[in-house]
Amino acid sequence: MNETGGNATLADKVERLFDVVRRPDGERYTNEQVAQACRDSTGESFSTTYLWQLRTGKRDNPTKRHLEALAQFFQVPPAYFFDDEQSAKLDEEIALLGALREAGVRSIALRTVNLSVDGQAVISDMVEAIARRENPGATRDG
Repeated sequence: MNETGGNATLADKVERLFDVVRRPDGERYTNEQVAQACRDSTGESFSTTYLWQLRTGKRDNPTKRHLEALAQFFQVPPAYFFDDEQSAKLDEEIALLGALREAGVRSIALRTVNLSVDGQAVISDMVEAIARRENPGATRDG
């Protein structure tokens, strides 16, 4: 999985969205599903091949309207594609949304909402301790 911070290419950013933003059944969107939604939202041509080219880096200079359509489909601000700093911030949120997609993680997260700040800190410490135990190189900062 590609990181989208720093010097990420447009292809990296688009692929990251496909990796994390999923259909309601948990499956990945297809190029055709996304291209069709982009055609519907813009009224412009947006082929499956063109989307594949964006995802693979074979095309890297799409129109603003095409990027806006992709941003609308994946529910990210258009700045995700233009601003590396914004992309890095959004990537953290996208990763969180990807994790929350898993039912077990979502259930745990929702159950912590009503805990006190101290209770949430204890849960955070426990998760960190388990992560270190399962992966000795893991740290909070990645």
